[in-house]
Amino acid sequence: MRLSDCHNFADFRLLAKKRLPGPIFNYIDGAADDEVTYRRNTKAYEDVDLIPNILRGVEKIDTSVTVMGQKLALPFYCSPTALQRLFHHDGELAVAKAATKYGTMFGVSSLGTTSLEDVRKIGDGPQAYQFYFHKDRGLNRAMMQRAKASGVNVMMLTVDSITGGNRERDKRTGFSIPFKLNARGIAQFVMKPMWGINYMTHPAFSLPQLDEHVKMAPGAMSIGGYFTEMLDPAMTWKDVEEMVDEWGGHFCLKGVMSVEDAKRAQKIGCTGVILSNHGGRQLDGSRTSFDQVGAVVDAVGSKLDVIVDGGVQRGTHVLKALAMGAKAVGLGRAYLFPLSAAGQPGVERALELMKLEIERDMKLMGVRSVAELSRKNLAFRNNA
Repeated sequence: MRLSDCHNFADFRLLAKKRLPGPIFNYIDGAADDEVTYRRNTKAYEDVDLIPNILRGVEKIDTSVTVMGQKLALPFYCSPTALQRLFHHDGELAVAKAATKYGTMFGVSSLGTTSLEDVRKIGDGPQAYQFYFHKDRGLNRAMMQRAKASGVNVMMLTVDSITGGNRERDKRTGFSIPFKLNARGIAQFVMKPMWGINYMTHPAFSLPQLDEHVKMAPGAMSIGGYFTEMLDPAMTWKDVEEMVDEWGGHFCLKGVMSVEDAKRAQKIGCTGVILSNHGGRQLDGSRTSFDQVGAVVDAVGSKLDVIVDGGVQRGTHVLKALAMGAKAVGLGRAYLFPLSAAGQPGVERALELMKLEIERDMKLMGVRSVAELSRKNLAFRNNA
């Protein structure tokens, strides 16, 4: 199977599975507990039908959106995700180059494997920084200052990860950072020697945003230890309000699900909220992000930008979220599997396919711009 054989999410997933050692593939593919929320994230989009209009003169299509002050050529962006150089040796640089080429936003994680400064050298396109709240308030300030100095446009504070989710696939292989694999996990690495060759012949794995605080040497703090020991489960709305004031720019909370929390985010000065259950990787049984869009948009959509991520695999999924009132859609696994399969060319092919799907589907829906989409274009099956 080659990259040219990939035409959809399932194809990219299969090619990534062929290339990656089992523990790393399952780190991307897995979720918490019984993975119910993971499955429902996509099914939620399948439970609503599109209602197209005809004869609307759609020879020209405008797919652009403006979200948190950032003009995007496409109504989706590459969400910040951790550990990308484990999946492909180019990691965040490959994603940044692909996103910049397609005129959309990309994000760098606190657990990113390429520095904010190196990623910014790619270009001056919209860039977000995904931030975790630490017990050390001085560290929080220092990381925000670094992000601002590097030219980050949007601060994304993740609020649904004050402790790690129960990811049982990782437990079965012993996957962790640094690697502490069990025999089953080691055997799966042996079966994929090309990944090992690439890993060993490129610059050493590191976490540049945290390299002074989380050491990757054997016996040092693991990623699990980072969540347990350094992140602050006592974080409150007052803490976040202080961060919003200190940042002084576009600030969104990633992991909001309730209407009440979205209202509070707006009151403390956030300019956006990302409806997200972390791809089903945190609280299994959580409501899907898509199912919350309508209620949150109705409550705060005129006052801040409502974004959604989780389960998006098709252009039609993007259009359904936009029709419900979301301003943009974040992609995660939809670009991570292509990255794993083929690096930057893989991400570019995935973004191109999503772009073409959206353009085609907008024409078939009879809409010339994203702004023309509305709930009149949707019918939920349980209400039919």
